[in-house]
Amino acid sequence: MNYKISLAFVGQTPVSIGVIVAATAIFLMQDISPQLALWPLYSSNFQPWQPFTYGFLHGSFNHLFFNMFAIFIFGFPLEKMWGSKRYAEYYVVCLLGAGLVQLVVQYISGNVYPTIGASGAVFGLLLAYGVMWPNNKLILLFFPVPIKAKWFVLIYGAVELTFAVTGVMPQVAHFAHLGGLLFGAGLLWRWGWRPAMTWKK
Repeated sequence: MNYKISLAFVGQTPVSIGVIVAATAIFLMQDISPQLALWPLYSSNFQPWQPFTYGFLHGSFNHLFFNMFAIFIFGFPLEKMWGSKRYAEYYVVCLLGAGLVQLVVQYISGNVYPTIGASGAVFGLLLAYGVMWPNNKLILLFFPVPIKAKWFVLIYGAVELTFAVTGVMPQVAHFAHLGGLLFGAGLLWRWGWRPAMTWKK
């Protein structure tokens, strides 16, 4: 089934709207909020709230725009279908899971640098969208060719894994992205892989 994004979603997707508003507001203030970024556990800058708050910080307008656009494209229909409570649980698990994987990778590597961005949670949303609507065709800004959601998820996941292992684009937290996918997959599996659809056409 093919569900189209509509502005009518706005009143029915408070969690997605809240994330977009909060991330945008924090982006405008983040020069005065460096302690919201995720620092390694062994860093003197680490704080217990950072595995959650790092997901609301972004390094540039493009970084913010593409993550928030992804929430609009993938998060809105998921929240509409699942309801806000289930959707919020899934988003937070993906966000925390991405942060946890990033902390483990940094502990092993010994690198000290802050991690920011909602990308790990967004990868979890992408996975869930591909699971719920595997045959929906996507036409994305950076890939203007129609492709079924299930293939896009598999290809994008493989690319991220390759980049993570080979060290390509080291300024990007590829393992955090994979963490969002991994924890999202785990929660979907716990829910029976495809949670009951509550969306009435």
